[in-house]
Amino acid sequence: MMTAALQSFLKQLLKEETIVQYTALGGGSINYTYRITTSKENFFCKINKYSSFPGMFEAERAGLELLASKQVIRIPRVIAAGRINDNQVLLLEWIEQGLRTDAFWTSFGEQLAALHHIQQKQFGLNTDNYMGALPQNNQPAENWVDFFIQKRLQPQLKLAVDHHLLEPTHVSRFEKLYQQLPAVFPVEPASLLHGDLWSGNFLCDVQEKPVLIDPAVYYGHRSVDMAMTTLFGGFDGLFYDSYQYHFPLPANYREQWEICNLYPLLVHLNLFGKSYLADILDTIRRY
Repeated sequence: MMTAALQSFLKQLLKEETIVQYTALGGGSINYTYRITTSKENFFCKINKYSSFPGMFEAERAGLELLASKQVIRIPRVIAAGRINDNQVLLLEWIEQGLRTDAFWTSFGEQLAALHHIQQKQFGLNTDNYMGALPQNNQPAENWVDFFIQKRLQPQLKLAVDHHLLEPTHVSRFEKLYQQLPAVFPVEPASLLHGDLWSGNFLCDVQEKPVLIDPAVYYGHRSVDMAMTTLFGGFDGLFYDSYQYHFPLPANYREQWEICNLYPLLVHLNLFGKSYLADILDTIRRY
């Protein structure tokens, strides 16, 4: 994947840096990832096909820069984003990793609470981005329930039905769920979200501080981020205790989390198939 043309392009992006080595890293399902070692420092590089994911890295760049501008939690510095032929490239600061101590988890809960305290009236964002490999529509709405139904659940449901992963009867159950959402989600301002906060999308730096990576940023209900922390194993208990201290959760937070997780579960259903269907059906049957 690291062709001569790409190497030349990366040298242009890095300007005066002399590249010494390209080290392939284990990546996600859609990107090639590398550590680029120069004469001065290391960088993290992601590459994928523009035709498959148009505008993905420009959207990720915008999300990282928005999060970084709030100065409440560490975000990798964006070095450059660019495109050569059908390859798009994102270059980031390299983060050396440390130990996830008790202090790390406590700081993480406190700093995520601080991020969620950055609020606005409208839900959404002025630009669209991606959730994993799927486009994410962030067209703003005035309330969370409408935004969640129209911009999160319904597009994924349509995609799943079109690909025969869900039946029309399943969609009917979702429609019954919609009627109950105003009672589940009382009015609350939109919080700035990471948007895809599972255990693979944060790091611990050498100062034992959290670092957010791979965001799907928008302003939404803070239960979206908190719910996703539980989806694939959960975070340390100190994280939740710290968050609760700095931004207390509502009494029905577990119900909110369960419903919010329908969105990433539907995304996974559409990307990876029916192994995620049982969890979706378990939730909607309760409503």
